[in-house]
Amino acid sequence: MEFKGHAHKFGDDINTDYIISGKYKFKTLDMNELAKHVMEDLDQDFYSKITAGDFLVAGRNFGCGSSREQAPLAIKYAGLSAVLAKSFARIFYRNAINTGLPVVECDTDQIEPGDELTVDLAAGVIHNMTRGITIAVKPLPPVMLQILNDGGLAAHFRKYGEFKLDQEENDGL
Repeated sequence: MEFKGHAHKFGDDINTDYIISGKYKFKTLDMNELAKHVMEDLDQDFYSKITAGDFLVAGRNFGCGSSREQAPLAIKYAGLSAVLAKSFARIFYRNAINTGLPVVECDTDQIEPGDELTVDLAAGVIHNMTRGITIAVKPLPPVMLQILNDGGLAAHFRKYGEFKLDQEENDGL
């Protein structure tokens, strides 16, 4: 999986209420409507600044807070292709993979707002085209790559009717 876009950078400890404010979580089930409010509490104009394929970049402990799936879904429906962060809250990380949102652990210190990035999950690298550098990423296990390629865990089950792994790619897990 390879993605291209621009970086939108935030700091450490971005909780799920910053990702999608609690005041919207129960007002609608329409993910396209919810997406319009992603990161609104930290940047009122965030949704208008992003282009499909861009990246949300952060520091440590991204997605801490509640376990609701609206946070990764709002990011995905906003058109962001992945979240790049130094670390993720465990529940957010699993929810992101399950909903088909790529999450990439890496050193984000070498990424600045607006940088043009290419993220290659299979190769395990980020190319920062603006700065001319390559950043290694913590590789995702093949099973997670397969789930992401299928569009998330529910899409994977719809596709195969069961939890199906490509045995060649997943030997040794």
